[in-house]
Amino acid sequence: MTKIAAAITAVGGYVPDYILSNKELEKMVDTTDEWILTRTGIKERRILKGEGKGTSVMCIEAVKRLLEKRNISPMEIDMIIVATVTPDYEFPSTSNIVCDQVGAKNAWGYDLSAACSGFLYALATGAQFIETGRYKKVIVVGGDKMSSIIDYTDRSTCIIFGDGAGAVLLEPTTEDVGMKDFILRADGSGIKHLFMKGGGSAYPSSQETIDRREHYVYQEGQAVFKHAVTGMADVSAEILEKNKMTGKDVQWLVAHQANKRIIDATAERMQLKPEQVLMNIERYGNTTAGTIPLLLWDYEKQIKKGDNLILSAFGGGFTWGAIYLKWAYNS
Repeated sequence: MTKIAAAITAVGGYVPDYILSNKELEKMVDTTDEWILTRTGIKERRILKGEGKGTSVMCIEAVKRLLEKRNISPMEIDMIIVATVTPDYEFPSTSNIVCDQVGAKNAWGYDLSAACSGFLYALATGAQFIETGRYKKVIVVGGDKMSSIIDYTDRSTCIIFGDGAGAVLLEPTTEDVGMKDFILRADGSGIKHLFMKGGGSAYPSSQETIDRREHYVYQEGQAVFKHAVTGMADVSAEILEKNKMTGKDVQWLVAHQANKRIIDATAERMQLKPEQVLMNIERYGNTTAGTIPLLLWDYEKQIKKGDNLILSAFGGGFTWGAIYLKWAYNS
């Protein structure tokens, strides 16, 4: 029996119009453009403005662009998974909203929460529905409105994050392309270094949690940086070794855009040249679950059919992982 693989056959992306530059942040907190750029590689980030506009707004646009590019009806979509830590509501899921607003009346789906590794978790999950033969068209979205949970008086976090969303379409193929392998990891002991305390069932929203500013991202930068460098580099090297590959076999590293120094360390561990590393952190910052699909959207025309891609991420919790896939089409 011919093995079915899950292949990415289309990509869509969306970032808001409003640009929050380092120069503007200089007026908000005690920081400088040079300090931010040197330590993170970020020049600017996009912010979603407007009352009542949540993560779904960006996800919907990304999916619509994907459908238009692929020239297919939303009625053909079987499932939509949305990776996010900033859902519009506690319920219904952002996926429900996206399905409705794009006209995917035959689809079902759910949200998946794994912080910055969310898109990888969702992509690996969506691929299973294709590989088993259950579904023919699954859309995986990664998107976050990080500005909704960032404290813009905290210079350690507000310089890093931005808003954005990207989406990919998974379809079955019997060609030698598509998802080849994945390694996903989790270590809940990392919670103390990166989390948001307020708003969940452990610490429900109250006047006290608001007064204590517990509804914002809390991050211990040095600890997260140390774990991220090790985690992303190790898992990226591991997936190469597992598939009997070296950096010479890889065309593109598609790494989570958290910090340029983390990306550079991962590329060095894989023995990759700078031109093999996709990067847009300088324009968007860290959009959490949105970074990897936004990279694929930005660089789609440069990626060729048959190219080997390593997708790699590290996120709060801690969560991390790597996916090896072979690109399925030419733009």
